[in-house]
Amino acid sequence: MRSAPSGPDVEELETFYRAYSEISAFVQNSLRVIKPHEVKMFIETLVKAYSEKKTILVMGAGRSGLVGRAFAMRLRHLGFNAYVLGDTIVSPIRGGDVAIAISGSGRTALIVTAAEAAKSVKAVVVAITSFRDSPLARIADVIVQIPGRTKVSKVEDYFSRQILGIHEPLAPLGTLFEVTAMVFLDSVIPELMKRLGVSENDMLMAHANIEM
Repeated sequence: MRSAPSGPDVEELETFYRAYSEISAFVQNSLRVIKPHEVKMFIETLVKAYSEKKTILVMGAGRSGLVGRAFAMRLRHLGFNAYVLGDTIVSPIRGGDVAIAISGSGRTALIVTAAEAAKSVKAVVVAITSFRDSPLARIADVIVQIPGRTKVSKVEDYFSRQILGIHEPLAPLGTLFEVTAMVFLDSVIPELMKRLGVSENDMLMAHANIEM
């Protein structure tokens, strides 16, 4: 295992190295909190949507929206009919389609309203959030609870503070949720590749071949 870097430049960048180490450790430790049965249900929901050629609509605001956009791109590479809320081209969502709503607090008004609209047409609503008692989680069919401090609500319980390690100055606002959600969703992709029999070469064929 490579030792930590040292020297005058490292000392000058002490805050950077501390933040990097603690955010990385938080993401790793989050596996002790994320519930396997929730992950399994989420993946099975996606596999079912794939086999039935259903539409996937990914929803998120701000940085959570950027995380969702990255996930939707990988879903497209896998062959899913995936879209991002707010884009110019978005397929209508209907019964049996899947709406994935990403919100650390579970209270982002735009996302909760969009999830309610999806629910009203009998789409399957997936909530990726830190709070199981949030408005978003309460209307969801599938919940994946991702630990992390959010900009509007702190995680105060002993387990999260002591085991996960939450240090506000090193991970401001929603950083911990957003980074953990990104790693979680990126980790879902290879599991889907295995279950759907999709190779990296297959994904490359679906990748954009005209880029600026």
